[in-house]
Amino acid sequence: MSAVIERPFARLLPALILFAFVVALGQQALAQFSLVQDSAKAAMGLSDEQLGLIQALGAAVPMLLLSIPIGILVDRTNRLRLTIILASVWTVGTIGTAFANDIWTLTLCRMAAGVGATGAVTAIISIAADLCAPAQRGRSMLILTVGKSAGIAAAIGIGGLVLKWLGADGLWGLPSWRALLVLLGLVSAATVVLLFFQREPERREVLAGPGAPFRTVFGELWARRAFLVPLFVGQISVTMADASAGTFVAPILSRNYGIPPEAASWVGGVLFVTGLAGSVAGGMLADIGHRSGRRGGILYGAIAAAAVGIPAALFSVAPSVPLLGAGLGLLMFCGTITGLITAVAITVLLPNELRGLCIGAFLSLAGLIGFGLAPWLVTRLSVPLGGEKHLGEALAMISVVVSIASVFAFWLAARRAPDSAMGEPVR
Repeated sequence: MSAVIERPFARLLPALILFAFVVALGQQALAQFSLVQDSAKAAMGLSDEQLGLIQALGAAVPMLLLSIPIGILVDRTNRLRLTIILASVWTVGTIGTAFANDIWTLTLCRMAAGVGATGAVTAIISIAADLCAPAQRGRSMLILTVGKSAGIAAAIGIGGLVLKWLGADGLWGLPSWRALLVLLGLVSAATVVLLFFQREPERREVLAGPGAPFRTVFGELWARRAFLVPLFVGQISVTMADASAGTFVAPILSRNYGIPPEAASWVGGVLFVTGLAGSVAGGMLADIGHRSGRRGGILYGAIAAAAVGIPAALFSVAPSVPLLGAGLGLLMFCGTITGLITAVAITVLLPNELRGLCIGAFLSLAGLIGFGLAPWLVTRLSVPLGGEKHLGEALAMISVVVSIASVFAFWLAARRAPDSAMGEPVR
């Protein structure tokens, strides 16, 4: 294999910003439904439990079944073409959601949005890692994480402003919540076109190679299980808290604080600012920890952020809206830090042929547990607590427990981390 030509980071910025925008649109497609779910509930006569089931089936099932196969494709095929296909899938799912009139159509469309958005993240992380030298990787992940945070924030912030602009009349004969999803789908479709002008980068830090037998690849993965298992547990625990918060913040504001979705656009601003700050902090902490030369030093920032996230997980039972906003922002700030550090750790400490598979396996479990099981657990726990008005208490209880678990898991992963991508794994 020929030597990879190193390019100044500034020359990589246009491509990285485009990929970050793609990530943002995918995350917005995944999260946008949380803003309009009460409108969809009323239009289709759904219950809270049915909405929880849609979230579980729409996000968890496709990610559980397809994330690992997509990860394998990322490691073995043209990642840019795969990204174009996946972006097209979530675009179709988003527009389909706008026209769904029953629970099964709605669930299938949410599945398409989930598969496309999460699968594209795997491919884009792999692409960004190979665009940059290892010393630039923290910055590249920072840019992608900003895109992810911007997408989640836009789902509530920009989405709320668009809903307000659309008003009661909607657009094209559609009610405002359906028109919002159509507009998002059209923006996604236009962005897909820009991906055709990008190139597939050459792969770096290859140990067995993209054409290695599956037995060899899975052997490499198994040899690193002492590090990967606690790393996965730590980040999935954080994902459970963050995904549940993003899913239920709009209903909690509406039901417990009397703030309708169209008046909650400030939440998007909070999420964006804290996501941006978390991305910068996470990138700096990852680089500082990695340069420390200590085993697992790259994960020290994740341990600290997970610990700070424990009190922040109580945001949903805050006595006032400002405190709720502050707690939510702090929780998402910490979650952004741990997510970025986890992504950098995977790209720095694992060989190339394991990255897509590893990220795919993580997303599969995150889809099942974080985006699927966690929201369902919150809705189920709210029932014995007293019903819909107690959604905030249920969310706080689940989030605190998983936040405590994440601290211990990240600490264990740091102790068992390998020295480098090409180094021997800790057994």
